[in-house]
Amino acid sequence: MIGQFHFLRPLWLLALPAALALAWIVARREDVRSRWRGVIEPQLLDHLLVDRRARWRVRPVYAIVLTIILGAIAAAGPTWKRERPPFVEDKAPLAIAIDLSQTMDAIDVSPTRLERAKLKVQDLLALRSGARTALFAYAGSAHLVLPLTDDAALIRTYLDAMSTDLLPGGGKDTVQAIRLIDTSLARDPVPGTILFLTDGVEPAAFNAFEKHGGKDQLMVLGIGTEDGGPIRTGPESFLEDATGRRVFAKLDVDGLHRLKRAGVDVATITQDDSDVKWIQRHVQTHLAQKQDESETRWQDEGWWLALPIGLLAALWFRRGWTVRWVGVIVLVLGASVGEARAADLLDPWLTPDQQGRLYFERGDYQTAADHFADPMWRGAALYRAGKFADAVEAFALVDTPESYYNQGNALARQGKYPEAVKSYQQALEGRPDWPQAKDNLALVEKLIPSEKKKDDYGEAPDLPPDQIKFDDLGKKGKKGTVKLNREQTDEMWMRNIQTSPAQLLRRKFALEDAARESR
Repeated sequence: MIGQFHFLRPLWLLALPAALALAWIVARREDVRSRWRGVIEPQLLDHLLVDRRARWRVRPVYAIVLTIILGAIAAAGPTWKRERPPFVEDKAPLAIAIDLSQTMDAIDVSPTRLERAKLKVQDLLALRSGARTALFAYAGSAHLVLPLTDDAALIRTYLDAMSTDLLPGGGKDTVQAIRLIDTSLARDPVPGTILFLTDGVEPAAFNAFEKHGGKDQLMVLGIGTEDGGPIRTGPESFLEDATGRRVFAKLDVDGLHRLKRAGVDVATITQDDSDVKWIQRHVQTHLAQKQDESETRWQDEGWWLALPIGLLAALWFRRGWTVRWVGVIVLVLGASVGEARAADLLDPWLTPDQQGRLYFERGDYQTAADHFADPMWRGAALYRAGKFADAVEAFALVDTPESYYNQGNALARQGKYPEAVKSYQQALEGRPDWPQAKDNLALVEKLIPSEKKKDDYGEAPDLPPDQIKFDDLGKKGKKGTVKLNREQTDEMWMRNIQTSPAQLLRRKFALEDAARESR
């Protein structure tokens, strides 16, 4: 912390020698002995002067000099730590890849390796409340179960449905899993982590781990024991070899050690939650290390000096302490210190949008929305507060592609998919090559039942074409620049599925495998 201490606006420190010079000049003027020393003999001067040293007291000039010093330091912007600006993701995304090969049904850890892996994922979700998590499954092939989402309940639903019989082909292709996850996370700007929950890594995958680069780190949590255990195939049955003996599966300790020597973060499960905390600690550390310096800013701590400056200024209202030119100093220093983030102490110096930013950064989104005057910022705060209908109204006051994109996100959150489609289309009219808008548009269109699509787009002859009306407020207001994080609605397609999650995943994986084989 000491090594990072510096001033954001160091030129203000030039006021320090000026304050000291002021103190010296005033002291010089009040030194009667030095003024009469060349006129009156020293022996006589000693008898003519009244010694005031015993009556020394604090004079107005001392308070003024101290105020100038404190104000100059505050205006210079002392800082020693960084902060991240709003709208930048402050929690690292995590992609979890669960091994569904048959050996994960071994019972050397209770109840099975796979079930223990699920419990660890549950603990991670609780520890990472509000953070985005993606879920993948792999064995002989790799598949996306859920894209990055902060909906922990949705993740748990499909996590519970995962079993080794979803990928019955056998084998283990970790390389394909790495490629699939890299592709899925490539467009996310926030550095993330790829976590493999597995009982071993095949030799062909070591090279992929060792040469893996980019913004996302690889981690492996080994599930199982070195002694191994039998592989369960049913409630009371186990996998047997040709001689009728149970097949034991052991944790690939040698493979995990090789990965660790290659620089991959590797650990094995523990009985307590220390392994989960270890994962989360590495995830956040990786995010902090990878953050671009341009995405962070130094936190101005000069506002802490506003309180002593205010107390000193209060003394100037006392009789005999008034100095006519001190008002200029108060205005200059007050305006400078007002740049710091001191909403509670310096409210008169902050605009409504600046106050809104303070509450937004603190996570008090409703209060932030009440303060914001800018419609895009107000819409962003309402969106974060979960008031999607109000957010749409705020965004609609601005006619920009970003505004329509944000409206589409908020409408999709309300389940108003046709209106969301219209908003995404309007956003693409202004920015045709916007990949996030294209992805969200394609996703939301899939959520509209085919019959409803015909009704909404006027293809049914017995319904009027203006069945759905869209608000035209988007043509009003001023230009905005705020963007929300993408993939806000990526998980919504899962909500309308009428079959069980296990059946859905089995069909999905089978179709994807068939598509790969046909290529």
